[in-house]
Amino acid sequence: MQLETDGLIHRFNGRGFLVGPEGPDLVPNRTDIKALGLVTGKNEDEALQNRPSWARIYNTIERDVAGCVVFGKYRIIEIEIANHFKVSRTVVRDVLGRLQERGLVRKNQSSHWIAGPLTAQTIKDHFSLRRMLEPAALKAGANALDRNSLVGLLGRLADLEASGATGHLETLDEIQEQMIDICLLTPVNDKMQEMIRNNLLPVSAAGRLLRQLGLPDDPSAITEMRLVVELLVHEAVDAAALMLEAHIDASLKRMIAQMKIVSVIPGPSATADYLTPIE
Repeated sequence: MQLETDGLIHRFNGRGFLVGPEGPDLVPNRTDIKALGLVTGKNEDEALQNRPSWARIYNTIERDVAGCVVFGKYRIIEIEIANHFKVSRTVVRDVLGRLQERGLVRKNQSSHWIAGPLTAQTIKDHFSLRRMLEPAALKAGANALDRNSLVGLLGRLADLEASGATGHLETLDEIQEQMIDICLLTPVNDKMQEMIRNNLLPVSAAGRLLRQLGLPDDPSAITEMRLVVELLVHEAVDAAALMLEAHIDASLKRMIAQMKIVSVIPGPSATADYLTPIE
């Protein structure tokens, strides 16, 4: 994307882009656009009014759920969500259905919505799927990769590697997401994109939470990603796929080691009021 290449916008740990250059303290402003006093045309105003109700609350609920599942099992109470966000139960079920599609929540035998627990075994299952899907996607789409985007990504990874990259939580999340987008998702078909994204969602959420808990970054992750991209730049596709497999295997070992540490840390003292821990 040219605006990104020119440094006018940048990716972040979420959907879309932020305007301006990157900075460690930059966070998205999620204020309702209508509350900013901007003058919008009739068509734009109608689009804002007609935005699906589930989309207004989805990101918040996804973040709340993902932030607790590594600590155990939680029940999600529909009526509490409806009251919290002042929306209908129909909207709530739409959100939960989408979270279910992405593997973050499920229904138990009593038809209660349940989130978690995200265990070492479930993490291993997700990484097994990563190992099957992602190298295959890389090889399938290698001929259609955007070279300018690859070169730009390689430069960013090399800069991060040279700086040590420790302590840059948002940068690490964002650069991993960018590598997935550029190297794996852009050239492949919609169905494969959906499978890769859905499988990555709980893994990425767990990784963000583990880093937010203060567990140290491992700079070798940056080196591994840099090698994948560098091999693609040099059109060594098979070697890049093998390097990606090695990166996935190493990432699994790092996450399992972090989860062992978390297992002795008390869970969050407070969660969203619609999440109830299950003993």
